[in-house]
Amino acid sequence: MKIDCVKEKLHIAVSKAEKIVGRNANLPILSCLLFETKGNNLIIKSTNLDLGLEISIPVKVEEEGKVAVPATVIGSFLNNLTDDKNITLETKENILWVYTPNSEANIKTFSTDDFPTIPVIDDGKICKIHSKDFGNGIRSVIYSASTSSVKPELASIYMYSMDENLIFVATDSFRLAEKTIKTKKNTGMPGVLIPFKNASDILKIIENTDEEIEINSTKNQISLTFGGIYLVSRVIDGTFPDYKQIIPKEEKTKVTVLKQDLINTLKISSIFSDNFNQMNISVQSGAKNIQVKTKNANVGENTNKIEATVEGEGIEVNFNQRYINDCLSSIASDSVSLIFNGINRALIVRGTADKTFMYLVMPMNR
Repeated sequence: MKIDCVKEKLHIAVSKAEKIVGRNANLPILSCLLFETKGNNLIIKSTNLDLGLEISIPVKVEEEGKVAVPATVIGSFLNNLTDDKNITLETKENILWVYTPNSEANIKTFSTDDFPTIPVIDDGKICKIHSKDFGNGIRSVIYSASTSSVKPELASIYMYSMDENLIFVATDSFRLAEKTIKTKKNTGMPGVLIPFKNASDILKIIENTDEEIEINSTKNQISLTFGGIYLVSRVIDGTFPDYKQIIPKEEKTKVTVLKQDLINTLKISSIFSDNFNQMNISVQSGAKNIQVKTKNANVGENTNKIEATVEGEGIEVNFNQRYINDCLSSIASDSVSLIFNGINRALIVRGTADKTFMYLVMPMNR
């Protein structure tokens, strides 16, 4: 293989592909990127067996071929090239030679025969969505997913279509986040469970992109195609909890506060919270504020008042303050509604002007 290309395009592609390479001592080929010419393009592939990636960039092909090269080596080399604009890649026997006007290097390669095949989905249900919207959907809920592998369906992002919307949901059984995103095209994509780690890696790949994504899904896999990038992930074979059943239908107490006031209070409260991040919220019927209290036997106590509009009954209940803080960056509104339905029932958090996001958090026992 011998190609000439723009260093910046190669660097960007390698940086993205490097994010998902495998770390398996028994399969060292997973730590490699596969470079393969196709027409007037270089296809860069990487995989960790759970997630596969192909990136296509335009190049000048002088000699076709393919080579498997360690991702960290080629990635680090390109990171430290500063002034060079053009780059040449050439294979000689089992060595990849890299030339620029001011530098050259040779890198030992691996057998391309051992590189896993990246599956292609071409018969699934299709949905189209902008990359920034897709990223916003995952980012708005991913912190609520479980990090334990005991229940794989909870260590995932549940994604399903409804009407012209794509719904993203995640829960660890203590809290749940739901984000609704408008799609450009939707053919009734069935619900899929994207593993938490894969969803996190997908965010890294699509960050800073401004493209329309075509999503193709089947029972076992989901693919994203956009801007010369093809990304395919396995999905979890399981059933996501029927979370609609646990969403309270009534509003016994509704509190509206400025989001920034709540953020500032939670920052202070975290200083005095205990090892369980326990926080007490006290609401008096008809009051103009709510009280937030935290206590740590080794640090001290703290009480803060937040100006609020209170509707309904008074209530006093404990929550994990970190759980409430986690959701606030997902709310676009300046004001936040806290909806209570009794001391042993879930709290619902919404933006007053943002109907696309809903967060549910269970109370803590005293």
